[in-house]
Amino acid sequence: MLKKFKDLSEREILALAISSEEEDGRIYGEFADALRESYPATADMFEEMREEEGVHRDRLIAMFRQRFGDHIPLIRRENVKGFLQRRPNWLIRPLGVNVARRQAEVMELEAQRFYQRAIARTSDASTRELLNKLADEERKHTQTAGNLEEKHLTQSAKQQEDESHRKLFLLQIVQPGLAGLMDGSVSTLAPLFAAAFATHKSGDAFLVGLAASVGAGISMGFAESLSDDGSLTGRGSPWIRGLATGLMTTAGGIGHTLPFLIADFRLATSLAVIVVAIELGVISYIRHRYMDTPFLQAAFKVIVGGILVFLTGYLIGSS
Repeated sequence: MLKKFKDLSEREILALAISSEEEDGRIYGEFADALRESYPATADMFEEMREEEGVHRDRLIAMFRQRFGDHIPLIRRENVKGFLQRRPNWLIRPLGVNVARRQAEVMELEAQRFYQRAIARTSDASTRELLNKLADEERKHTQTAGNLEEKHLTQSAKQQEDESHRKLFLLQIVQPGLAGLMDGSVSTLAPLFAAAFATHKSGDAFLVGLAASVGAGISMGFAESLSDDGSLTGRGSPWIRGLATGLMTTAGGIGHTLPFLIADFRLATSLAVIVVAIELGVISYIRHRYMDTPFLQAAFKVIVGGILVFLTGYLIGSS
């Protein structure tokens, strides 16, 4: 059974404040540990915030012992109604730096609100004074966090972290997504156009293209997610990579399949060819933009591969 905040005694309120400060400090410590390798400046900022929470906890413990003795009851946020349910983002590896910063903002606001309510529930003058001071410090915590960020995130540090963030984005999203888009756009050409030129029926070609796109998406998604768990390569969650690969594979195949919803076979085929050309151009641009591949070189490789697969489908379907 959860207790209502209004039913807490002053002893329980102080115990709750102690456990909350300790939990917040440990979370900031987890953020610092998770971000140390890729975002060292932000990790240092969270480390200082962890130390500050430790100071708050020690002051609360001293007040509790002065009033109620050494035994501190075990009462946490999850035992009291009204607190936000926190997602355990600190357990995620690799941890997104923006996710950590957003959660820290929510934690600061919640701590400030808690102390404001606690003051209204406390009659002892010395306890009210301490809680009021902590409320003021939490109120200033956002500014403190900004000062810490300014202190640790120098222009050079920001550039390094931005570059690190870009590399993680490439490893975790762009590379698997691009692999899926290339596979979906190219590998589905042969069965799609083989069915189209064999039957000269848009409906049959659409069903084959749809099956090939979805099947390729499922296959590529599982293949990517099972390739490695990201612990050594730093490529992130295998499920996120697998999802990105699978969705982009399906999207790559669906793009030139949709024109075959048109009943007119010649019009549908012409539109499908145009869509293929657009897809290959997009893939070439992404390779140029994110993989530092010269555009003409990327376009040549992608277009030659697409043409070969298209001709394979055409020859098989026309035979």
